[in-house]
Amino acid sequence: MPIINRIGDFASEMTEWRRWIHRNPELGFDCHKTAAFVAERLRDFGVDELHEGIATTGLVAIINGQGDGPTIGLRADMDALPILEETGADYASETPGKMHACGHDGHTTMLLGAAKYLAETRNFRGRVALIFQPAEEGGGGGEVMVQEGIMDRFDIAQVYGIHNAAPYPVGRFYTNPGALMAAVDEFDVVVQGQGGHGAYPNEAVDPIAAAVAMVQAIQTIVSRNHKPVADLVISVTQFHAGTANNVIPDTARFSGTIRTFDAATRDMVFRRIREIVDGHASGFNVAAELAFDEGYPATVNTPEKAAFAADVAAEIVGADAVDGHHEKEMGAEDFSYMLQARPGAYLFLGQGNTVVCHHPAYDFNDEIAPIGASFFARLVERAQPV
Repeated sequence: MPIINRIGDFASEMTEWRRWIHRNPELGFDCHKTAAFVAERLRDFGVDELHEGIATTGLVAIINGQGDGPTIGLRADMDALPILEETGADYASETPGKMHACGHDGHTTMLLGAAKYLAETRNFRGRVALIFQPAEEGGGGGEVMVQEGIMDRFDIAQVYGIHNAAPYPVGRFYTNPGALMAAVDEFDVVVQGQGGHGAYPNEAVDPIAAAVAMVQAIQTIVSRNHKPVADLVISVTQFHAGTANNVIPDTARFSGTIRTFDAATRDMVFRRIREIVDGHASGFNVAAELAFDEGYPATVNTPEKAAFAADVAAEIVGADAVDGHHEKEMGAEDFSYMLQARPGAYLFLGQGNTVVCHHPAYDFNDEIAPIGASFFARLVERAQPV
């Protein structure tokens, strides 16, 4: 079947919702206007329960179906990014320095579309829990919502989410039956030497030479300490030192990101970075401080739930437009915390040959919102049939 006819009927209304959210971006947990907008729509739809203020601005809405049954969770993220928008759209951000550069405005719209349809039809057993989450972009709002007990409080048995994908073809879904997205951790190293005149390096202790050697050695972890057939990324992304061409500075600092899929690899990387930093500090006669910032865990789908979700997606867009065994992504997602708490699956939905997420010219493609909403709705009807 194509998109659900009733959802197609109010597709233009969904576009209006999405563009209002796009004009009013909010960051992190500070999604007060967005949450109020979502709550107003949900009340208009006639949801049975509306729980606000979870993880500061998160919401959970409950829609009861026909008769007893389990509760299925559907999640959308609401927060934007600290980016100056360059889309030139007439609905562009009205808050300079903030924009929906990752499509969370579209994710929220898709879940609102599913909510409107499900509240009208209620062609399912049990309940659906609609989860609107703040602070996906680094704040870990998904973790906070889980910590605040939404899975137990609302008796959620399984949980699903969608992310747009650019430049993947419009209307094509992809997922896989296991690890879909990586865990993300960060490291920061401060090297303390002794500054001096650039003409007399023998009278200084150069932190730049030590830090450069550390960076070069860290790059060998992937090639020399890790199985070549496994997935691992270590990227040094910042290096800061010095203020003048003729001055050896006191300190140098570098930092970067680590992407892994399993705990053993992650532990190995942490150990090797520490060994490299400590060893080079001793060899170069400098002091070094190393700090790790442990981030989101890997997003790991439940195999049978991923297969089920792919089958539902095929109903909407056709089997040829669904890849249920797609390669892993090295990006990260805090939906991972929800999948640690409950079985479920995360999928990507192509939005066409647009610029990628987190770019100042990115914009969500409104054409795919009814597709995502139809997927969410059919997922509930198939998982908990009357």
